[in-house]
Amino acid sequence: MRGTSVLFQPSRLRIMAALVAQTAQQGLAFSALKELVGLTDGNLSSHLSTLEQVGYVSVEKEFVGKRPRTSVWATSTGRHAFAECVDELETIIRGPNGPPVTHRQGQSAAG
Repeated sequence: MRGTSVLFQPSRLRIMAALVAQTAQQGLAFSALKELVGLTDGNLSSHLSTLEQVGYVSVEKEFVGKRPRTSVWATSTGRHAFAECVDELETIIRGPNGPPVTHRQGQSAAG
């Protein structure tokens, strides 16, 4: 899978949306990300592997005491790909001759 097409899978789109909402320096703990996107450990791990292979996320595993901790970040490449994906979705929503989609706080992109 290449380009933004990897993001058109709904779970991966949700993962990237959650990660892009974080600042570039802040990652999310695996457990917090799992709760946000509503996936099982196995499903989230699988999708993260796909996103990591294309360079959209960075996964860091470390031990805190004797407990493992996994943190996940959106890379700059991933943030750029997510923005392109959102642009593509907005084009589809508004149609080829429609007005630009405006984003207002508290409203969906479709209005």
